Amino acid sequence: MRVLLTGAAGQLGVDLQRRFASEPQHDLTPSDIGDLDVTDRDLVHQLIGELRPDLVLHVAAWTAVDACEGDPQRAWAVNALGSRHVAEASTRAGAHVVYVSTDYVFDGESDTPYVEWDHTNPRTVYGRSKLGGEREVLEGMVGAAVVRTSWLCGQHGSNMVKTILELSKGPAVLAFVDDQHGCPTFTDDLAGMIYRIAVARMSGVFHVTNQGATTWYQFARDVLEAAGRDPDRVKPITTAELVPPRPAPRPANSVLDNAVLRASGMGLLPEHRETLARTVDALVETGL
Repeated sequence: MRVLLTGAAGQLGVDLQRRFASEPQHDLTPSDIGDLDVTDRDLVHQLIGELRPDLVLHVAAWTAVDACEGDPQRAWAVNALGSRHVAEASTRAGAHVVYVSTDYVFDGESDTPYVEWDHTNPRTVYGRSKLGGEREVLEGMVGAAVVRTSWLCGQHGSNMVKTILELSKGPAVLAFVDDQHGCPTFTDDLAGMIYRIAVARMSGVFHVTNQGATTWYQFARDVLEAAGRDPDRVKPITTAELVPPRPAPRPANSVLDNAVLRASGMGLLPEHRETLARTVDALVETGL
């Protein structure tokens, strides 16, 4: 199977490359902003038209949540219009598309975890532009899949685990919010489930996260404990106490219920602390 991967240099993109490389029957072409600017319609059509992939994994996105607030035009161009270009070109090539989306398509005000059929109501430019991308893919072609996930982290790229480990090298007390709830999701686990969804050419919306809801405060404690460092250095604060306040509001509840995976009998990703332990071990070995 010929596979095109957009956003290949990001933390999820790296693990998707590794997952597909373990299956030699697939021929994966990685692409990133340097060779595929998804906002350039002609370029997208040219590349996909020449490659004629069977599968397109559309991971490319502008994920800087706060920066999106200050430049909504860029956010919409990359996350929504770029997805239209990918959907158009993939339809012409007869390729199946899997688009990676986010918990930010919800407003975070629910008292319960969000299932795939819940009403979306994004409160940020980032969330609205990613929801726009979902619609471009789902409404613009037949049989596409959307994978929503949350709180991404792993061994590659920038993420909260690395930030916590780096901060813990200094003497300062670490303050993390204890009123934002979500499911940390590790890119190596997520890549495995995306592989299964993609190869089976499944369609529709899937929530895919590691199991076990937590807060950033508790997650920071777990990271330090996994690294053999003092978790009591972390103190809880509220979102309102963040200084300076973030430009983009963070959802209080980002917990995604993986209802489709459960109902389909596909199994769920491991509890996040299991993967956290081996991820921290690997990162500490690199000097973090």
